[in-house]
Amino acid sequence: MFRIILILMMLVSREPANAQVPGVEHVIIIGCDGMSPDGVRQAKAPHMKRMMKEGAWTLKARGVMPTSSSPNWASMIMGAGPEQHGVTSNDWQTNRCEIEPVARGREGMFPTIFGTIREQRPEAIIGCFYDWDDFGRLLERSAVDFMEDSAGPTNAALHAIEFIRARKPTFTFIHLDHVDHAGHDLGHGTPEYYESVDVADKLIGNVLTALESAGMMERSVVLVTSDHGGVGKSHGKATMAEIEIPWIIFGRGVKRGHEIQTPVNTCDTALTVAHLLGVKPHPATIGKPVKEAFAE
Repeated sequence: MFRIILILMMLVSREPANAQVPGVEHVIIIGCDGMSPDGVRQAKAPHMKRMMKEGAWTLKARGVMPTSSSPNWASMIMGAGPEQHGVTSNDWQTNRCEIEPVARGREGMFPTIFGTIREQRPEAIIGCFYDWDDFGRLLERSAVDFMEDSAGPTNAALHAIEFIRARKPTFTFIHLDHVDHAGHDLGHGTPEYYESVDVADKLIGNVLTALESAGMMERSVVLVTSDHGGVGKSHGKATMAEIEIPWIIFGRGVKRGHEIQTPVNTCDTALTVAHLLGVKPHPATIGKPVKEAFAE
């Protein structure tokens, strides 16, 4: 009888066997292209500032060189740098790269957190909604249940919310592109740039509200971050304003009001997701989970 009860308990348990943060069932990353720490500081951003007050954060996380989009988004979801994954510019394609990746997985690319979750937790529900056309080529399409080039930040957030409510996914990635456009068109540090950050903040707030109304927030972790900052109307060079990014985490098991003191790199994001969902990172990754963000 005890054996039967034990088996039933294992079957109904919703925790992955090697979960590192008990109770986490849903992880959502909201990546705001071109959003600098200065943007978070200077904008009103009530939702991100609430996440900082009630979660863990650093405005001194770093991206990778070069400070352009593809290398940094790839490093974020792959848990390694350009030296390992080979994504060195926005011209990168799986069949056209200057540096060969040190490992190839599903679909011939360096494994991402999407593919890692799919391989180790085949029952997981995974979604990706992106506002930049080229983001989709950076991950394994066969690893996700739903993937959409959403044509605008509002659509990306809205369609992700619809997906979250309907499917209660394990992992969702939402990419917003409009802050980067404001930086290129009007300049980083301009009033219009800060207004674009507030637009992103409103969409982040909509995601949080949706999680709460769906009864999912108590078992969710939301991470807001970026790929790079900028100087003037550009990015891609070697300055602190371009390489520093915000990293704000909020939800189940996260410390409250804690400024992270240990160095955080964008490569650590994929490893933190793996830590939260109890999956083992690919051996070729170089990032680490940001354990300081979590309560003992």
